[in-house]
Amino acid sequence: MKRALIFLIVCMVALVVARGVSAAPQSRGSAILSGVVIGPDDKPVPHASVSYQASDGSAPHAVHADAHGRFTISQLSANSYDIRASGRGVFSDWQRNIPLRKGQARSVELRLIYAKEMPQPVSSTKPKQ
Repeated sequence: MKRALIFLIVCMVALVVARGVSAAPQSRGSAILSGVVIGPDDKPVPHASVSYQASDGSAPHAVHADAHGRFTISQLSANSYDIRASGRGVFSDWQRNIPLRKGQARSVELRLIYAKEMPQPVSSTKPKQ
């Protein structure tokens, strides 16, 4: 039983990897969103993760950039999209409401930035008085 479960998980991972760099939401269209992920050092970030979704928050997806930091998301429906990247523990800001019309191709540059302030850990103990 344990081996069958491991085999099933390995097969599912292989199918996800086989989809490659390009991915599309469930409703296929003809618009294309592509670009490059640039790190804080002003160099392309290989294999960065790129998250995108329709601007209304529906249909979230993710793809990975290639070895040169470039990514392509094809077969998008006409809609507005939000997109952001992450790599090496650093994130870009969300680029919001990128409009795409049927058959349109747009290119974006996603710059990874360091947080201005590190989040403080949340303590569950009460402060001493």
